[in-house]
Amino acid sequence: MTSLLSDPRVQIKVSSVLNRDTAQFGKQHLTDGDAQTCWNSDAGKPQRIVLDFGRAVHVHALTLTFQGGFVGHPCHITPNWTVYPEDTNAPQAFAAPDGVKTVPRTRMQLVFADSTDFYGRVTVYQLDVVGIEAAE
Repeated sequence: MTSLLSDPRVQIKVSSVLNRDTAQFGKQHLTDGDAQTCWNSDAGKPQRIVLDFGRAVHVHALTLTFQGGFVGHPCHITPNWTVYPEDTNAPQAFAAPDGVKTVPRTRMQLVFADSTDFYGRVTVYQLDVVGIEAAE
């Protein structure tokens, strides 16, 4: 298994960026590998991250690193998967349920229904999705 987000075909969309400052808080920071950069949403609920893998994949796990106090929870992952991140700065890994692992998908959406932040902001320092390419 490998990171599915390292492929150049992957496209990421986010629901918002704090103060529209994409240089400092944009989606590119979700997967840049730099522990000092982050995607920071603007205020409001819900917040979303949409991943288009650019090919069919089998998702096995999701890893998120939030900024404590700005954690999105629960996180509804389409289709049919919900995780409950803790309010911590530590990386959090979530194994996909068997029903999610076996179904090939080209797209995945993370919806943060709420946030530990009063204003609904979500801050993610690192995002990774681990899995394998689906056989054609």
